[in-house]
Amino acid sequence: MKYKNIPAAWSYNTSTHSLLESIISPCELKSNEILVANEIAGINPVDWKFIQSNPLNWKDGHTPGVDGVGRVIEVGKDANKALLGQRVAFHQSLKKQGSFARFTVLKHERVMKVPEKMSSTLAGGLPCPMLTAWQAFSKIPVKAGRNVLIVGVGAVNKIVIQLLSKAGFNVDVLSTSLSVEMSKALGVIHLLRAPEEITLNYHAIFDAVGQDSASRFVKHLKANGHIVAIQDRINKPLDPPFTRTISYHEIALGALHDYGDSEDWTELMKAGEQLMELISSNQLIIDEPVVFSFDKLPQALAHSEKTKLKTVVKVN
Repeated sequence: MKYKNIPAAWSYNTSTHSLLESIISPCELKSNEILVANEIAGINPVDWKFIQSNPLNWKDGHTPGVDGVGRVIEVGKDANKALLGQRVAFHQSLKKQGSFARFTVLKHERVMKVPEKMSSTLAGGLPCPMLTAWQAFSKIPVKAGRNVLIVGVGAVNKIVIQLLSKAGFNVDVLSTSLSVEMSKALGVIHLLRAPEEITLNYHAIFDAVGQDSASRFVKHLKANGHIVAIQDRINKPLDPPFTRTISYHEIALGALHDYGDSEDWTELMKAGEQLMELISSNQLIIDEPVVFSFDKLPQALAHSEKTKLKTVVKVN
């Protein structure tokens, strides 16, 4: 699609580590790409963290934003023509021009159709936490009746808890912030407030705090157990060889953009669409996001960082 230059994006400024309103230049789609007119841009911690530290060495003019929802308005010659006009949700690579713009170019197999009953506002905040939760859940074999522990509760682990509970696991949670009422609604069996309250050995532990935390709780795993590090990773096994034979898992949704193939993405997008259907039919509990206008995107980033609440920006 060729369109006139318009002030329609927030772009990175390397000297101030901040975003400035900028102009979108005309673009040409590759054969396997689609153009999405964004309605909602979701904000995730990775957005404000990378804006502040720039670990990927973004150049001036890069547009951040990994999550978004919008309408497909153009498709490349080899892209799926059935997507034209569809409302889709997406998770964009940190290395590509992102969702903090009126338009985003995406690979056609890396989008999810949004259920008719789901608002774009809710859908825009889903891709990163929802798909990360699915990856974490998928790391372990389903064994109904086994005990699992969740350490740290945010947007990702709230979904992980519900997926595990629906699969028949007995889910305990270690959290100082989760309310008793919400824990019951999510399907938690035991809500623990301190590590000293742990009395079981678990089939699996899902840690969303960090490497030190995940390492600390490995001792609470059963033989052949699983530690799933959602935040950071455990670099080396902590047990001697041929003892409890613990399985160590790391989660990095963004890495799939570089290392995943079309089969990986088809599987992930299908899972995402299934999860959105569950959310749309009120079978999964999701917090409604706080909404900011597009011209207040810097304030939305600050709000996300300060409050840790799910935050989205209304683009169009």
